[in-house]
Amino acid sequence: MSTAATRSTQPVPTLHVALDLGNRIWKLAFATSIAHAPRLRTMPARDLAQLDAEIAAANARFGLAPDAPVVSCYEAGRDGFWLHRALTARGIASPVVDSASINENRRARRAKSDRLDATVLVRLLLRHHAGERGVWSVVHVPSVDEEDRRHLHRELFTLARERTRQVNRIKGLLALHGIVLPALARPPREAAGAARLERRAVAASAHGPARARMDASARDAA
Repeated sequence: MSTAATRSTQPVPTLHVALDLGNRIWKLAFATSIAHAPRLRTMPARDLAQLDAEIAAANARFGLAPDAPVVSCYEAGRDGFWLHRALTARGIASPVVDSASINENRRARRAKSDRLDATVLVRLLLRHHAGERGVWSVVHVPSVDEEDRRHLHRELFTLARERTRQVNRIKGLLALHGIVLPALARPPREAAGAARLERRAVAASAHGPARARMDASARDAA
């Protein structure tokens, strides 16, 4: 086999980074090989300029070119998918991982710090990027419109549940004082519909005498 052909089959040096996303700080773990200890860093949450700087510093630390390919990952959760879109816009492949699919000891995972979790994630990312199957499941990233619709549906569900909770709480407080609210004779929608029908009936009865006078005038003119 020729030297050129050998070079073409060698893997391209790639920077792998796992992000453990906290509310105030993010923990990052960088690696290029599973055989070496990862580079661990801490940065302010949601500071993309600092993230760019950390990636550049990691490239320099591992002796990679400034434009070397970068592959990242983070677990799906509260932060949603805005970070995935920001990384993708930077040319960084960024699978969003389903936490429940990671085959790690969950009790040991809770005992670990965020930094150790980032280390576990980057090792799993290296295995996944190397082609190993069954490492984890990747979450489908919805479009911005789809995500907005999901949030709207969840907000409506939350508000309806909160309304029910507050109504039950008020009923309980009233019951402590022997007060019971009378039940509505009709459901609210039916009551509203009946009110509209009553208004129409009143309007029709009010127009009745005027219509009779108009008919009488028409007969006299004829």
